[in-house]
Amino acid sequence: MTLDDIVDLVGSFEGTVAQRPREGDGTPELAWGDVFFYYSPDGTIPTTVQPFATIVTKNYPGDELSRLERSDAFRVNVVASKQDFEQLLGVPPREAARAPQADADDTLASHPQYGTAGWICVVNPASQTQSQVRELLASAYAVAKGRYERHQP
Repeated sequence: MTLDDIVDLVGSFEGTVAQRPREGDGTPELAWGDVFFYYSPDGTIPTTVQPFATIVTKNYPGDELSRLERSDAFRVNVVASKQDFEQLLGVPPREAARAPQADADDTLASHPQYGTAGWICVVNPASQTQSQVRELLASAYAVAKGRYERHQP
């Protein structure tokens, strides 16, 4: 799976918008090149909700475990339910430090900073994790869509 494969997949989910920060758009330089996915049927970037998935293309301060400084390296991050987190990683989110860590390619892992909030990640997803990444993205999308719909008047 490439970064573009993931962008195309999530972009096929109705009502999804991808924010792709770049120079000159007012976003912090650190976010340039990354991708943030939201459920937003009106096509605007929401300001009151978190994305349901992200792709990061570089190390962030305090988040160097995945070694994203490597050429073409990226990490897809997806919020998961507590049940999915535990089923896939073997521990509940509150014990994320005991889950597999994001230091190997093509392996489901606890997000280095947001694992305790239920975020799962994969560095350079490929054949071993491709179907699980697709399922996680579809599930996170469904939750985000449901949450949006519940908050509509």
